[in-house]
Amino acid sequence: MNVLKRMILVVDDEPDHIFTIKQLLEHGGKYEVIGAKDATECLELLDNQLNPDLILLDVMMPRTSGWDLFARLKEKPEWRGIPIVFLTALSDDVSKGFGSVTADDYIEKPYEPDDLRRRIDKILDGK
Repeated sequence: MNVLKRMILVVDDEPDHIFTIKQLLEHGGKYEVIGAKDATECLELLDNQLNPDLILLDVMMPRTSGWDLFARLKEKPEWRGIPIVFLTALSDDVSKGFGSVTADDYIEKPYEPDDLRRRIDKILDGK
């Protein structure tokens, strides 16, 4: 039986973090994880027809923040429907409030691996 994997795009300026998420989510064969090191690479991938089922987006990145990238992603109709989960070390009330109101989820680093999987599953199973 051939099961289609759900594609997750991880946008994070820390290669080790992308690697960790890739190892975590690809284990079990349910997800395929693609990494982008910054907003520019993310937008290039999407412009070249990458069609992820979900985007995990770091907030604190150089040059273009996750907040700014989020706004750009919501500007284009073809990207507007992609669920976005902020995955960040920012734990202040303003960031949490903005993230929980605008994105599909807001997960603070460090996170529990099972919690990350469960929250991604919940979003994608409801799609």
